Amino acid sequence: MKKALVLGGVSVNTIIYLDKFPEPKPQTAFSKGYHETIGSTGAGKALNLKKLGMEVVLHAMIGDDYYGQTIRTYLENAGVPFIYDIDPLGTQRHINLMDDNGNRISIFFAYGTYDPPFDHSRIERLVAESDYIVLNVLNYCRTLIPMIKQQHKAIWCDIHDYDGKNGYHYDFIRAADYLFLSSDALPDYRAFMQAQIEQGKKVVVCTHGTSGATALTTHRQWIETPIIPAYSRKDSNGAGDSFFAGYLYGISKGFPTDKCLRIGTIVAGLCVTCKELAYPQLNETLVAQEYQKHYGEPLE
Repeated sequence: MKKALVLGGVSVNTIIYLDKFPEPKPQTAFSKGYHETIGSTGAGKALNLKKLGMEVVLHAMIGDDYYGQTIRTYLENAGVPFIYDIDPLGTQRHINLMDDNGNRISIFFAYGTYDPPFDHSRIERLVAESDYIVLNVLNYCRTLIPMIKQQHKAIWCDIHDYDGKNGYHYDFIRAADYLFLSSDALPDYRAFMQAQIEQGKKVVVCTHGTSGATALTTHRQWIETPIIPAYSRKDSNGAGDSFFAGYLYGISKGFPTDKCLRIGTIVAGLCVTCKELAYPQLNETLVAQEYQKHYGEPLE
């Protein structure tokens, strides 16, 4: 069984649902409800990969506090091996404001230490044991890049809503072999994707929310995949990480790019029908059934 190591990104999130975002003026706003759960990009990827039958280990920073214990309990109950170091500033916490169109405003109000202490040698051993290295854009993960490259491991990286000019992301972009992003803040995403392939990336995948996803392969082949409208959106949090996990799962099975995009679309589609980072009933059999139903052919 292929083993994935997911590095960085856990939090406890409060998700607040609104009809629409408030105008930028003093006021009192009333929500349509709220939900509190584990969040962030590492947790989302690891939970989905685990449900898809892959062996996965997650490493992240948490605080020695109530919220850190909440994360440990959640991941233990989900069967995700979780290795952590203690952040002296405590566990990351976010507030996500969601409107009726699925748009999100994320407020990082407790975001941890920028350069925290951690056990580098332990992660080095985990990298050596793993087939896939998922490196998230947490600053402490940046320091791991030389070690991962020294071990000749390919890096999978998701730069989310990169705007094409934020220098924070440059180290991650240069290091990635498999690069994922959203077009939310990058209208000219095709030019960026093409430049990355020319610089040696194995594949670049860009998601567009309700407009599907685009991949550019090392053979300069553009592949487009629409969403599946049958999945009724309840909460779009975690959809991008679910898509990433579905795509990586497809790669682990040896599937071509177009089939991996479709699997990612299914896993993300299932995710938005629930309020968690991973669809509770997600498994390999369900993905195969959904693939047959929506694409009219067997997954294998």
